Amino acid sequence: MPALVRYVLARLSIGFALGSASAIGILLVNPAVVGGSAGFLEILLVVYALGSAFALGYLATALGIE
Repeated sequence: MPALVRYVLARLSIGFALGSASAIGILLVNPAVVGGSAGFLEILLVVYALGSAFALGYLATALGIE
């Protein structure tokens, strides 16, 4: 696998893991973030939303620094 592809995938994976962990932490502290009833789909959507945002932010920061 080329070095650039490995670099991008690693940074995206790390960022998504950080974002997912943050979303799970937020939902554990304050489950009212997703509304009245936190169903399985709502929780997954919040985790995906924060995970993808963190992934792109982590990649952009890593590219800007290096």
